[in-house]
Amino acid sequence: MLLNSQYTINKIPMKIADLKIPGNILLAPMSNVTNLPFRLMCRKYGASLTYSEMISADAVIYENEKSIKRGISCDDERPLGIQIFGNSPETMTTAALRIEEIYQPEIIDVNFGCPAKLLTKDGCGSALLKSPELIHEIIKKLSDNLSTPFTAKIRILPDMDKTLEIAHLIERAGASAITVHGRTQQQQYSGKANHEYVRKIKQELNIPVIANGDIVDEISAQQTLEYTGCDGIMIGRAAMGNPFLFRRISHFLETGEMLDYRQCSQRIADLREYFGLLEEYDLAPTVHIKAQAQWFTRGMRNGRHIRRSIAEAKCVEDIFESLEEMCKHAE
Repeated sequence: MLLNSQYTINKIPMKIADLKIPGNILLAPMSNVTNLPFRLMCRKYGASLTYSEMISADAVIYENEKSIKRGISCDDERPLGIQIFGNSPETMTTAALRIEEIYQPEIIDVNFGCPAKLLTKDGCGSALLKSPELIHEIIKKLSDNLSTPFTAKIRILPDMDKTLEIAHLIERAGASAITVHGRTQQQQYSGKANHEYVRKIKQELNIPVIANGDIVDEISAQQTLEYTGCDGIMIGRAAMGNPFLFRRISHFLETGEMLDYRQCSQRIADLREYFGLLEEYDLAPTVHIKAQAQWFTRGMRNGRHIRRSIAEAKCVEDIFESLEEMCKHAE
């Protein structure tokens, strides 16, 4: 079925500094979500660029092995973005140089957007939006020392002018692109993302601007690109347990047609592949298997019932037996 074909925006290549990205649909960095196996699934289905879980600059400096391993990658994933957070220009630069040396990522991203109290209580993430001078200092020091292109991810402030001021100073200090989540720190993930801010930032900046927030399906992806005029879109929570979302959105932006697929059987196949990749890369012990399996049931018929069954499962095969039983009634 063709929907709004006269307004369809094709998925187009994007350039950040000298890096040519094959499309404009990006996977957001998400703590405890965007490990290598999940990123590989999203790349397989059409994500143009994936980002690691955020990595603490302090943890890199103190050689915390668990934190550093969040940047592990492979050739099939490239290009790769690694996101760092912190509040010291010196520490963040030293950590970024170390990550550059270990992983040679195509992009290093700086987190000025996370609203989690775990970060903001220490003056990191979105708490830095209250300190524009410090943001400028961080970006400038990275610009003066890194050879890898770097980007920044921010949230909006309640005041449009102050948000624009921060976006401009990030550009002036040397960032190669900026991602804007259209919610304030106070909103956390509630309410609606305000893409009017994102649109205004795109109109005023010369570097690529990527829109983030409330991009959950084909239509919201298209509408966000149309309204903001942004160079790309970044998908976060909607992709949790649903990497196939990238295939759906990519197909729609290229053809104007909704992709026909069987949701339940697709989710089961994806979960099996995901678990297989966790084993292949020896990362299964690092994730909460039941919680991640439950993500793959979100938005599905009888999802609450199946999540209860997953919670009671004794092993992985019990999980798949429950999912297969659900599929019999859903499709």
